[in-house]
Amino acid sequence: MAKITRFEDLIAWQKARALTREIYQITRAEKLRKDFGLCGQMQRAAVSVMANIAEGFERNRKAEFHQFLSIAKGSCGELRSHLYVAVDAGYLENDFFQTLLTRVEEVGKIIGGLRSSVSKLSPQN
Repeated sequence: MAKITRFEDLIAWQKARALTREIYQITRAEKLRKDFGLCGQMQRAAVSVMANIAEGFERNRKAEFHQFLSIAKGSCGELRSHLYVAVDAGYLENDFFQTLLTRVEEVGKIIGGLRSSVSKLSPQN
């Protein structure tokens, strides 16, 4: 297996990037964009996921990468919570909400798996 040398090669980051793109698209929808507070919170949470994966990777230390992955996973939880607010407020249709929720949960699981893998690495890796 090839060693990953760039955060852009991490599937977790790639999925987080795609999710962020989708969150930015939905927060531009007419119903949702009027709620500036919720839109901003959703965007910041999504960006936080991908940014923390990147920052942790670039720190080049196992313990720090693990910590930043934990923060990224927490931001996934925050984003899930914001999605519940959006559907409860009538900004999202339930089917679309379920699709987004599944995507956020998938990203969280991938990050969790990466975090577990990082914790098993030797200190030199």
